[in-house]
This record gives sequence, structure tokens and C-alpha cells, in this order.
Amino acid sequence: MKATVIELAQSVRERLNGVGEWLAPLGLRAILAWEFWESGMEKLNGQNWFADVPWASWQVGFPWPFNLIPVDANWFLATWSELIFAVLLLLGLFTRFTAFSLFIVTVVATAAVHWPNAWHGLGELWQGYAITAKGDFGNFKLPLLFMIMLLPLILNGPGKLSIDALLVRAAGAGHAGNRSDLLAWGIALLGLGLPIAMLLPTLGLALAGLGVVLAVAARVVRI
Repeated sequence: MKATVIELAQSVRERLNGVGEWLAPLGLRAILAWEFWESGMEKLNGQNWFADVPWASWQVGFPWPFNLIPVDANWFLATWSELIFAVLLLLGLFTRFTAFSLFIVTVVATAAVHWPNAWHGLGELWQGYAITAKGDFGNFKLPLLFMIMLLPLILNGPGKLSIDALLVRAAGAGHAGNRSDLLAWGIALLGLGLPIAMLLPTLGLALAGLGVVLAVAARVVRI
């Protein structure tokens, strides 16, 4: 009886995993594409509100190197990045690059608009939602959700219902075994740590530094 229950659970798990490879990434891609497309269209059809804030005070909010770029150029980059990458994300084309690019766009937006203007302790990060452009407490949580939703697409890819998957199958590429070795962790930590450093320099640089150490260690010990 126990063996039968375990076998049934295993069978259900395998089938849910199989369906999930098709539908779960598609759901993430669709909702994120919708959100970024709407944001891009709002910018495209609206006024450059980056320029509505005095230059000196506004540009302080942009992390390097975006603080070196004029507000009109930042507006152009934000608008077309959201529009173009939204389409690519929906199609599942160049998905990892696209999702990582949108991750960076979201980090920059968080640093420039959604991050608290003045901190009165880390406890402020845990206070409710305030979806405004005023840097109020909790204002960062919506873009944080977007960043977390982009992570599975960066790390796991677009799923089977995507142009990327069609291209892989058309090329006859075999399915290589997945590896979570030191080099894999090094690449992931380095790639994610650098954008995070725009918001939390100490944490982001620590993650990136750890990624470099792990990548070097992987090459030394040949794991």
C-alpha cells in the first residue's frame, strides 16, 4: 500500500513537471511582457517625466553608469527597452538575455524611483505598499516582485513553448545534463550580484565577489 502511494505520488509529480515545462514559464513570460509593454507604451505616449524633476536631484537617483546619461537618453532607453524586451519575452526569443536585461531595467528603476529617499532603519523596508514615484516606504515592493519573477526565466529559460526551444530542436542540439557545480554558482552569483549592487552595494559586491571566487575555484579544482 505504501509503495503504491509513493508510486502514485511520483507519477503525479512527473506529469506535473512535464506540463510545467510548457505552461509555467509561459505564464511568467506573458504577465511580465504585459506589464513591461504597458509601462513602455505609457512612456511612449506620455511626457518625459524624468525631466520634470530638477536634473541634479533626479540624477542622484540613477545608479552608475546611468547617472552619467542625460534624462532624455534615459527616457529613450527605458521606453524602448521595455517595449522591445516585452515582445521578445512573450515570444520566448533570446529569453535569458531578455529577462536579464529587464532585470537590470527594473533594478535601475527601483534605484531611481522606487527606493526610499531616506532610511530610518531597515525596518522601513518591511512596511506595506506605496506605489508612487515619491520614494515612500514599501514603494520598491512591486519592482521587487518583477525581479523575483524574472529569476526563473534567467536561470531556467523560457520553457518548451517558446521560439528558443524551437530553435534548439531545429538545430538538433542534444539535452546536456544540468549542473549546479561551483562554476554554475559562480556565474549566477556574479551575474546577479552586479545589478543588485546598484541598490545594495555591499550585498551586491559581496555576491559578485563570491561568484568570482567560486568560478576561479572551479577552474582550479576542475569541478
